Formats: sequence, C-alpha cells, structure tokens
Amino acid sequence: MIGLFRDSILSIIFPSACAVCGGSVESWRDGSACSICWTRTRIVTGNESACSKCGLLLSDKPSEHETYCGRCTKDSYDRAVYAALYHHAARASVLQMKAEPYLAPRARELICSRFDNSGFHAHTMLIPVPLSRKRNIERGFNQAEILARQLARHSGIPIAVDVLDRERHFAMHRAGMDKKARVASVKAAFKVRKPRKAASERIVLVDDVYTTGSTASACADVLKKAGAAEVSVFTFSRTVYF
Repeated sequence: MIGLFRDSILSIIFPSACAVCGGSVESWRDGSACSICWTRTRIVTGNESACSKCGLLLSDKPSEHETYCGRCTKDSYDRAVYAALYHHAARASVLQMKAEPYLAPRARELICSRFDNSGFHAHTMLIPVPLSRKRNIERGFNQAEILARQLARHSGIPIAVDVLDRERHFAMHRAGMDKKARVASVKAAFKVRKPRKAASERIVLVDDVYTTGSTASACADVLKKAGAAEVSVFTFSRTVYF
C-alpha cells in the first residue's frame, strides 16, 4: 500500500518517460522502462532448451538432453548463463547502468532469481569483467562491478576486483563487429594481476551483456592459465537469439 502511494506521488511530481516506448514509468522499481516493456522482455528462466555451454536459446521447450549450438566450441569459459535478452526493458536497464551506477530493484530481483537457478552456488569467486583504465576514468565506475556486488550480497560468494586487469583500450565501437573481429580485438587485452589468488578457484565472470562470447573467452583463457579450476560466465543479458 505504501509502495503504491509512493509510486503515485512520484509519477505526479517527477514523471518519467519509458526509455523504450516513451510511455509513463509508473513504478520506481522498474527503473528506466515501464511495466509493459518489462512484460515484453524475454526473461530466461533456465527451463528452456539452450546450448549447454554458451546458453544460446534454441527452443522455448525444455530438453532432457544436453544440447550444443556448435558456435562456442573454441571458447575458453566452461558455461555461460544470462537473465534476459538484450532488448526492451533489459536493454534500457543496461544503458541506464552504463550512464549511472544504479540497478533498478526489478533488475536486481531478475539477476538474483536467475543466479539462484544457474548452478553456480558451488563457485568460490565472482570477478567483474574489468574496464580499461581510460574507460573507467571516463565513466567513473564499472557497471559489471555493480552487478557482481549485487550477486555477492545475494549469494555470499566473495567478489575480487584486484585479480583481472584489462590492459588495452579500444577507441573503436565494437557493437558492429562479428565474432572473428571481436576475438581479434580482445586478443592479449586481459592480464591476471594476482595469479595466486585465482589459482584453484571456481570463478564466475560477471558482465552486463554477452554478445559473441569473445570477451568472456579471453578473460577465461588468462584465468585458467593462471590456475583457475573453472571459469563460468553470468551476464545480465545476451544479444543473440534464434
């Protein structure tokens, strides 16, 4: 009741337009997208038929057998999980998070719910995918770290922000690159700063968007070379769906 009253007052005093459709955002819980756009967002529950490694959705119907897409065979990570497709409210939430260090309550609940059925609770360390020093200075924060800290509070798994570094900065926008170009762009981009801290750990890499898996694979590669026992991936969203 209090929440409904608060939302009504806020919608009158501080009206907010949905970043997706332009309609009214009626609840502070929804962040930058309205409730209608949230209902249009493809949320992943873990009950779908998906690639057993990269998580690419293959069918809405569950499968009793392991299935593989064949596109992630060479990727260095062990398994990737994400909470939603990168469209509608999920995309708006990610873009908001890149602009300000804030994750709306509905988005927080979504990633925590997905993490609960990810199978990652036996992992021992959360590592946010790092930004380059230049990008970190420009933005002032790392959105992957915001996600990782939320998951750390929820799961009790410790977070480590001093293990992995990104040594190369890319001025060129990578959104239009295919996987081959992305793989080349992140080659030798990451370095393990504290190998002993990563050794024997079961690590979950945390990031905002999974696109081709090239960044996650590059991170996993150096972490495993440093002695990590396992490297999995958890992202808020994923861009590919077919």
